[in-house]
Parts: sequence; structure tokens; C-alpha cells
Amino acid sequence: MSTNLADPTRLATPPTFQSVSLSRRIKNGLATGLVWGAFLIAIIPLVWVLYTVLQRGFPVILDGDWWQKSMSGLLARQQGGGAYHAIYGTLVQGLVCAVISVPIGIMVAIYLVEYGGRSRLAKSTTFMVDILTGVPSIVAALFVYTVWITYFGLGRSALAVSLALVLLMVPVIVRTTEEMLKIVPDELREASYALGIPKWKTIVKIVIPTALSGILTGIMLALARVMGETAPVLVLAAYAPFINYNLFDGPMASLPLMMVNERNNPTQAGFERIWGAAITLVVLITLFNLLATVISRALAPKTK
Repeated sequence: MSTNLADPTRLATPPTFQSVSLSRRIKNGLATGLVWGAFLIAIIPLVWVLYTVLQRGFPVILDGDWWQKSMSGLLARQQGGGAYHAIYGTLVQGLVCAVISVPIGIMVAIYLVEYGGRSRLAKSTTFMVDILTGVPSIVAALFVYTVWITYFGLGRSALAVSLALVLLMVPVIVRTTEEMLKIVPDELREASYALGIPKWKTIVKIVIPTALSGILTGIMLALARVMGETAPVLVLAAYAPFINYNLFDGPMASLPLMMVNERNNPTQAGFERIWGAAITLVVLITLFNLLATVISRALAPKTK
């Protein structure tokens, strides 16, 4: 007896599914609980830290003098003053570091993904990037101190700090940019080559714009890391309670270094300055991340 496939009663019959066994439901619930537990374990310290910083530092930054004045001429126990000198030092050291690190990091990543392949130079470069990724900040600072000050005889300065920060920022940019370039579909490259567009122009006009959002995120993560470093500033520049506009000579403060300096101040004024500097650093890093988001959305490829 043949079966009529066009029978409407057969088409209307819903498919039957096998019920999920009790053991699988238990495993699924256990896995879900573990994931939520790990999430809570990670988020609770973060919320706690942010709450503490906001609670203790927010009243300090509401004072207009905090953003307009330095600590020049103030005694440790005196109230008042501001972090203008430390904000300036943090921004200058970080931006000089970024100006040097970003082109180097992006070009190294482009070489590794687009040109290097499995060549000996590419393998050696990858190995060196892996080593630099794990280098502590104090080691980078001591290396620059040995070369910059001991060997060449140059003075301690903000530029020396930026050079030490370059050693910490470049490997992060290389790694993040490399991963972002790898996820760009090869079909985009092949379509560009099929139209006769040179490889360098394909990279500049298609590959990099496609991966730009992730690249900028990696740059901001790297910049956030170096802006919070203390060891290079301690070794290569030292703290100054006043603003120093000279990048090539003299001590220059930064927000992390200001916190270290005020740690030895047991007064209420020192306590307030520590938390004020902490929340100021958080605000600066947040603003840089928001700026990166706006830029990446503005420069992202337009799709119709």
C-alpha cells in the first residue's frame, strides 16, 4: 500500500520530539549555575572597587580647583590644591607613547597577517612580541634607564617614561590588531584583487577599515594599561608637585605617581588626594574609550 505524501493530514501533524532526559537537564542547570556564579565572582569585586572610588573620590573632583591647580607651594597637611600637573603629565606621557606605539604596532600586525606568512622573520617577530607581552613594567623602566641615562648620559624626563611605556604598549597593539585583521573575511580581499586593486591599497581601503573598530578598542586597552603604570615614572622621571612642560628634562608627575606620593601623607588631605587621583584616572580612561567608540562608528564602512 503506497503512502500519499500529499495527504493534508500528514502535513498538519506536528513533529514529535524526544523529551530531554533528567540527567541532561541536571547537567544544563549545573553548567548554567556555574556560569552565573563565575560572572558574579568577577562582577562583585569590580562593582565594589568602583563604588569605593566613587564614594571617596567624587566629592574631591567636584571642586573646580582640582582641575585647574597643582600642588605647588602647598604643605602635605594643607587642604586645597589640585591635580592639574598630574593630569597633564599622564596625558602627555600616554599620548607621546601612543604616537610612537600605534604606527609600529599596526604595521607589525599587518606584516604578520598579510605578508609574513610562515617566514623565519615572522616567526621571530611573533616570538619577540610574546616575550614583550609578559615583561613587567619595572623591567622596561630599568632597560630604558640603562640605555637612556647610563649609556647615553641623558637626564630623567617624561620622554624617557614614554619610551618605557612603548615597550609595554606595542605588544598589546600588535596582538589585538593581528586578531582583528585575521577575522576580516578573505572574500573581501579576493574580490578586491579580482578588480585589479593592489594589495597595499586593499589593506588600506578595505581590510583596515573593516577591522578598525576592534583595532581602536585594542589601542584604548593598551593606552589604559600604560596610563596606570607607576614604575616607569618612579624610575625615569620622579614626582613633582608642579607642572613641567618640558618633555626632555626634569621630573613630571602623573596620576598614579601622585597616588604613590600621597600614600606617605597620613593626613586627611593626603587621603582625599589619593582617591581624587584614582577617580580622575578612571574618568580619563573612560573618556578615551568613549572617544574610540565614536571614532570607530564614524569611520566604519557604510553598508546599504
